[in-house]
Amino acid sequence: MNLLGPQGTRPEQGKLSKGLGMARNKAAPTTEEDRESSREIGVLGALWPFMRPYWLLMFAATCALVLTAGLSLTLPLAVRRVVDNFRISESALLNQYFMAALVIAALLAVGTGLRYALVTRLGERVVSDIRKAVFDRVIGMSPAFFEKIMTGEVLSRITTDTTLIQSVLGSSVSIALRNLLIFIGGMVLMLLTSAKLTGLVLLIVPAVIVPIMVLGRRLRGISRENQDWIAASSGNAGEALGAVQTVQAFTHENASRAQFSKMTETAFDVSITRIKTRAYLTVIVIFLVFSGIVGVLWMGANDVRAGLMSEGTLIQFVIYAVLVAGSVAALSEIWSELQRAAGATERLIELLNATDTVKDPKAAETLSQPVQGEITFEDVSFAYPSRPGVQALNEVNLTVRPGETVAFVGPSGAGKTTIIQMIQRFYDPDKGAILLDGVALPDLQRDDFRQYLAMVPQDPVIFAASARENIRFGRPDATDAEVEAAAAAAAAHEFISNLPEGYDSFVGERGVMLSGGQKQRIAIARAILRDAPVLLLDEATSALDAESEHLVQAAVDELSQSRTTLIVAHRLATVKKADRIVVMEEGQVVATGTHEALVAEGGLYARLARLQFTDGLAVE
Repeated sequence: MNLLGPQGTRPEQGKLSKGLGMARNKAAPTTEEDRESSREIGVLGALWPFMRPYWLLMFAATCALVLTAGLSLTLPLAVRRVVDNFRISESALLNQYFMAALVIAALLAVGTGLRYALVTRLGERVVSDIRKAVFDRVIGMSPAFFEKIMTGEVLSRITTDTTLIQSVLGSSVSIALRNLLIFIGGMVLMLLTSAKLTGLVLLIVPAVIVPIMVLGRRLRGISRENQDWIAASSGNAGEALGAVQTVQAFTHENASRAQFSKMTETAFDVSITRIKTRAYLTVIVIFLVFSGIVGVLWMGANDVRAGLMSEGTLIQFVIYAVLVAGSVAALSEIWSELQRAAGATERLIELLNATDTVKDPKAAETLSQPVQGEITFEDVSFAYPSRPGVQALNEVNLTVRPGETVAFVGPSGAGKTTIIQMIQRFYDPDKGAILLDGVALPDLQRDDFRQYLAMVPQDPVIFAASARENIRFGRPDATDAEVEAAAAAAAAHEFISNLPEGYDSFVGERGVMLSGGQKQRIAIARAILRDAPVLLLDEATSALDAESEHLVQAAVDELSQSRTTLIVAHRLATVKKADRIVVMEEGQVVATGTHEALVAEGGLYARLARLQFTDGLAVE
């Protein structure tokens, strides 16, 4: 495990690019050209399928948006009436003008509040759906997917990137649309108010658009790099915290702190560059816009003095010009937000569109009931995607009969655990086929045939829940009595009962409040509770003391009587009673037979037995 990460490597050129390249079905990392073209604002269109179900909410929000934009454009007309008629003798008429302006302001306030509520609700709803869709997708991906992308990065996309999208959908988009309507409507009304002054205003537009395009393009690249570094630092922190005991045991805290600090500071530096670029853009745009307004106001004042327009008309034009200028400034700021959201959307869509190397068939077969548990390997060869040049399995042929207990032994890296993973179809073989009761695994739905498998891994997985819920994970509909019976069979009932709250005791994240042996016994109880016809034990008793191992072994022996059992073990004492022992070396089956027959044969197994049982002396 690399807690430090690649030294001096940009995340988008390292592990992040692997995930992106894999999501696009490419073996090579994503190129900068690919990234540039994919960061266009148009990628936000990928959010439409998530928004479409809430069209009624969008329609209501759009109506409120149009209403507020229209009222904003109506208000200057009321102001003009008030100014131009300020000296009239009829106070009642003047009061009516003021009252009309007040009513418009009130409607504008109500419409703005309604728009905010509707749009914010839409943003929260859509982002919740996106988070669920991404999690639903990645939770079902095969392990090959996680060989190329860090879990911390996936979590960063689900949290940080969706937060960006929520900000855009819940605020920026509606503000952008409102300002776009105000810009268009304001320009039209400015033209109707004074074509001469409007022409002068339009001269400023090219000067405003050029910096938006130039700096906006740079801002887009910086924003994506910023997100990549945030994701990389999140992945680094998750990896270190996930192995915090190892980090502390090797006094690696300072090195881990330094590496995380370096990545975080790099992310900060990139964000500062983004902030500066955005600030420059805002300063330039606002200065140009309001400088133009001042110039236009000066010319308009001269026209008023010359009697070419009334004071109210000038004020109306100025208000429209301010509204248009404000809308342009707002759009320039929102543009950078849309670019960041486009990058975030791209990263999330990559997860949703990622292709899994292990797929369910379109027309799945079903297993005959009851499931017998016969497992067959037919000329199976396999290499892990991350190590394509190393054969984990090499032309393996093997049949495990229903109800048979078969043990796999051999040196580390021989392919024993790979056999267990292939049976669960975490990977598909590069060559050959694996069958369950005569049906090839790729012809079955994964969640269909996996319900007939019970697994005890070498490293037990304990969830941050109670002991009872951890065992019930094997069969969620099990009763408390069934849970406790499974715990008793796994020699776990006594220590669980002695916990502060018994079976309802919280065991901590990854079971940190339990010993290694206690975690392993809970994992075994979970498998016993599942009561599946195929039992897979990968070093299931490796973390147990001698007494617990004896008790658990007795339970496993009893459990395996009525089901197909595959046992992976380095300690040969745990497999001597197996119906058959399969000896593996360098991904190949080199011998099979009972303990006595293999010892008599004098091969690899006999050598391992001498080392474990007699310290090198002859084995009977």
